[in-house]
Amino acid sequence: MKLSEFKFDLPENLLAQHPAKNRDESRLMVLHRDSGKIEHRTFKDILEYFTEGDVFVVNDTKVFPARLYGNKEKTGAQIEVFLLRELNKEIHLWDVLVDPARKIRVGNKLYFGESDMVAEVIDNTTSRGRTIKFLFDGSDEEFYKALHDLGETPIPKDFITRETEAADKERYQTIYAKHTGAVAAPSAGLHFTREVMKRLEIKGVEVVPVTLHVGLGTFRTVDVEDLTKHKMDSENFIVPAESAVVVNKALDAKKRVCAIGTTSMRAMESSVSANSRLKPTEGWTDKFIFPPYDFKIANCLLTNFHTPESTLMMMASAFAGHELLIEAYQTAIKEKYKFFSYGDAMLVL
Repeated sequence: MKLSEFKFDLPENLLAQHPAKNRDESRLMVLHRDSGKIEHRTFKDILEYFTEGDVFVVNDTKVFPARLYGNKEKTGAQIEVFLLRELNKEIHLWDVLVDPARKIRVGNKLYFGESDMVAEVIDNTTSRGRTIKFLFDGSDEEFYKALHDLGETPIPKDFITRETEAADKERYQTIYAKHTGAVAAPSAGLHFTREVMKRLEIKGVEVVPVTLHVGLGTFRTVDVEDLTKHKMDSENFIVPAESAVVVNKALDAKKRVCAIGTTSMRAMESSVSANSRLKPTEGWTDKFIFPPYDFKIANCLLTNFHTPESTLMMMASAFAGHELLIEAYQTAIKEKYKFFSYGDAMLVL
């Protein structure tokens, strides 16, 4: 398929700037692939579509406060430093994005507020990318605490244009987040409450984790018309053995296995055995899923409404069927569903 087939006009007012007042009261569009039927529900109604023995696969990555503001030595110019990944724990070496990049050169030092935190620029990696080394004398625990104290919740500023608020610290995090490492939230999971999770448990629906540390590549624009030429950023992921056992048992019993979000789906589709079952894995994936694609594990997908020409929309299209997804998105715009990380949800059965 071509990039232009994923283009549509998204009114700016439908880009959610804030989450719903209560997580489980977001709207839920339900797509039935077999009949093409589209239903309009509320998120907490999701339980009606699942029965005992079905499985939800969630991404339990935890977002860390990756956006820092520092000042350049001598000039004092304010610089935004966005932490991408830790390259070397022992010497506090990190891959980052800086803005404005033109002011930041190898050898520059950056100071962060009144803290003892100082960083030196070691290398240029891309136009905005830098490798920096934090100069810090304390323990690892003190270092990470300092980063958390200095950092800001990394809501995606390209689409959520307001300032970060205190409430984002809790709301831009799933309630089951466990393993720190993401710079963007697995947004389909943001709709779950403890009440919904408890009701799933009572109903006999099992919830099992995978971990995929979401990187900024999630939001990277596709700039080639031929999708086969697009390269995804690699993201670290883990499929635990216990989760694989539960998923495979459900598949053998012809039950529903629902990927909660495109990141859970990518982790599972990056870890398929020769007999089309989920296998335990720990590693990196740069898997790019777009139509046509034969999904091996999940037979159900919960996802948010995505922006035009995004790789997330492409995966949703591969799963739902392109025509049905485009119809659903047109319906969502007409019915004023909210799009993006803090927006409404779509369940594809």
